[in-house]
Amino acid sequence: MMVIMHEAATEADVAHVVARIEEIGASAHISSGDRVTIIGVIGDREEITQLPLEAMPGVDRVVAVLKPYKLVGREFHPDDTVIDVRGAKIGGDHFAIIAGPCSVETPEQVLEAARAVKAAGGHMMRGGAFKPRTSPYAFQGLGEEGLRMLAAARDDTGLPIVTEVMDPRDLDVVCEFADVIQIGARNTQNFLLLAEVGKADKPVLLKRGPATTIEELLMAAEYIVKEGNRDVILCERGIRTFEPATRNTLDISAVPVIKIASHLPVVVDPSHSAGRLDLVLPLSLAGVAAGADGIIVETHPNPEHALCDGPQALPTAVFGEYAGRVLDLARWAGKTVT
Repeated sequence: MMVIMHEAATEADVAHVVARIEEIGASAHISSGDRVTIIGVIGDREEITQLPLEAMPGVDRVVAVLKPYKLVGREFHPDDTVIDVRGAKIGGDHFAIIAGPCSVETPEQVLEAARAVKAAGGHMMRGGAFKPRTSPYAFQGLGEEGLRMLAAARDDTGLPIVTEVMDPRDLDVVCEFADVIQIGARNTQNFLLLAEVGKADKPVLLKRGPATTIEELLMAAEYIVKEGNRDVILCERGIRTFEPATRNTLDISAVPVIKIASHLPVVVDPSHSAGRLDLVLPLSLAGVAAGADGIIVETHPNPEHALCDGPQALPTAVFGEYAGRVLDLARWAGKTVT
C-alpha cells in the first residue's frame, strides 16, 4: 500500500503517519520526490486497511500496490534511482562501464587491467576473489588475498571495486575492501545471503540467475531493499535456453521490461551471456541501445593464460577501442558519461 501525501504536507504530518503505521507492527518506507512524499506500507494487510490513513493530516490518498515487489517497483518509487559509488554514478541519465578480470590472479594482472580500464574511460573495476565454479576442482579464487590486490589497484587508479560475495560468513571481509557487493547468478535466490547484504552499507549488484524470471529477479532485489539497502543494481547476464550457439542467451528485452517495472539501474553482462569474445561488442551495443545504464564486462592482460573464462575476456590491449564504441553509443542515446 502507498500513502501519497499532499504537496503541502509537513514533516510532522509525515512523521505522524509513519508512527501510526509502526504502531501496528508494519514498516514504513519514505520516498521524497520534488513535489510529494510517498510512504510505502508493508505489513499485515488486514491491520493496515483498518488504519484511517486517509483521515490523517497531510494525506492526499491511499493507493493499493498490486505488484508483489513493493519497494523496487515504480508504483512506490516512480523516479529512477541513481547510485553514487565514490563519484561514479549509475542510473537515471548516468552510464557506467564496469570492467576487469573474471578472477584475481596476481597483483601485476589486477593492476594492469585496472590501468587499462581507467585509461579507456571505465568507471569501476570488477574482479573475483571468491569464485563460484561448476566444478569443485576448478580455481576457486584467492579470497582475502585477492581482495587486497583489488584494493591496491583502487589505490593506484581510483576505480571503485565490484567483487562477489558467496557466503554470509565472508560478508564482513568483503565489505572491508569492496565498494560494490556483487551477488552472482548462482545466488540470485539465496534469500539468507540477500537479507544479509541488505543490512550492509554498500551498494549491491544483483545478477539474474540462469533460470530466473524477471519477476523473481525483482523479488530477490526486494529482499535486499526490505532490509534497508536501497542501492541495488540489477544485471541481465543471460538465461538458459535451448540455443547452444552461446553460453547463455542474453535477454535484451529484459532491459526495457525491468526499467518499466522498476526504478533500479540495469546493467548488461555480455561476457557471461555470450561466452565468446567475438560477441562481446555487439551484445554490449545492443544492451546500450535497449536502455541499459551500464555494462559489466571482462578484460584480462593475457586471456590465453587466464585461470577463469579466458575465451570471453577482452584483451586489455584492445579494451580502449571497445570502451570507445560503447561510450559513443551511450552518449548518442542521451546518457551522461562522467
